[in-house]
Amino acid sequence: MTVKESFEAMQERFNPEKAAGTDAVIQYNIHGDDGGSWYFTIKDGTCSLAAGPSENPDLTLEMSGKDWMDIVAGKTTGVKLLMFGKLKLKGDTGLAMKMRSMFSS
Repeated sequence: MTVKESFEAMQERFNPEKAAGTDAVIQYNIHGDDGGSWYFTIKDGTCSLAAGPSENPDLTLEMSGKDWMDIVAGKTTGVKLLMFGKLKLKGDTGLAMKMRSMFSS
């Protein structure tokens, strides 16, 4: 699976009930091999994925492609990466805490 494919799969695992009342744009900037930028727009119980940078995201997450794929594979968590400085968050950190429930595994 590529980083891009992981984001496409994530969109399919969106849980609208857990996202009730959320109106947000979440930007992912993945660097290194297989990297790129993608963002999710969550609004009115829907989730759409787009490639590239968002103009005004509510939350931005930055990490390496390897670290992202380790999260996807369940080998680590965003909290662990944050503690070790491998994940950078900018914006609404409360939204970051809700993300795990909004995207079921």
